[in-house]
Amino acid sequence: MAPVCLRDLTAEELTTVKRLAHSHTAPAQRVQRAQIIWRASHGESASAIAARVDLDGETVRKRIRCFNAEGLEALKDRYRSGRPPTYSAEQTATVIATALTKPETLGLPFATWTLDRLAAYLHEAKGIAMQRSRIDEILLHEGLRWHKHETWFGERVDPAFAEKRGQSKRSTPRHPRAVV
Repeated sequence: MAPVCLRDLTAEELTTVKRLAHSHTAPAQRVQRAQIIWRASHGESASAIAARVDLDGETVRKRIRCFNAEGLEALKDRYRSGRPPTYSAEQTATVIATALTKPETLGLPFATWTLDRLAAYLHEAKGIAMQRSRIDEILLHEGLRWHKHETWFGERVDPAFAEKRGQSKRSTPRHPRAVV
């Protein structure tokens, strides 16, 4: 464990670090990094700072070394790539375009998509093997939501429903109205 010392801060750095270290609205990570530098500027040791901000001592030393090298830029979050996307942008666009297309126009025997139907179609016709949950995530991210299409009071999804159903039969007799 090599000791680390904070370099002398400029007036601008000291002002910015103090403001950030006491901020209630800045992002938590920036506030925590600023608190480390603020405490180090007041002579606290790395291990004392670590105990105060609930971090590992080596992490505190790393933050101080970064600040010594980069200045105020060390307080900002860095871009981290993360895991590469599992599905390409073209595949995602295909999922969205397919979900927005009426199944009947694709020659399918149903009027609306379900997640199961969409997943099956994408796998068989487009060669995209994607789980239902991932399809749902993509569509929700795009602002698309599944709706319950057929209800007792709502409009029927199948335009040929009335013809398929046939004529209604009266199951209850009419009651004569009382004459007033």
